[in-house]
Amino acid sequence: YILIVKQKIYKIKFIQVGEVYEIFAKNIYQSDLYGFIEVEGYVFDKSSKLVVDTSEEKLKSEFTDVKRTYVPINSVVRIDEVTELGKSRISKADPKNIAQFPLNIAPKK
Repeated sequence: YILIVKQKIYKIKFIQVGEVYEIFAKNIYQSDLYGFIEVEGYVFDKSSKLVVDTSEEKLKSEFTDVKRTYVPINSVVRIDEVTELGKSRISKADPKNIAQFPLNIAPKK
């Protein structure tokens, strides 16, 4: 018997300078850097399309040579484990619909 294991894919939404980044990655971890998560193994949709999404192209160029990104935990909006790869995108953060968590995590003394 052949066992086929499908790689998990995570959709991560986080706020970056007033914009919402929605990216897909193979791995996310709680970082050793206090208050951060680590994102690595970026996955982008490779299907060819006639219409080019400029926000997806911007993300591809921004994360092309990036091995790992440390995202502040209070910037994370949502993390989903998904079965299908979607489009990575950047959108404007609408303060009526989305906001950063007011987070004050202090290490125990």
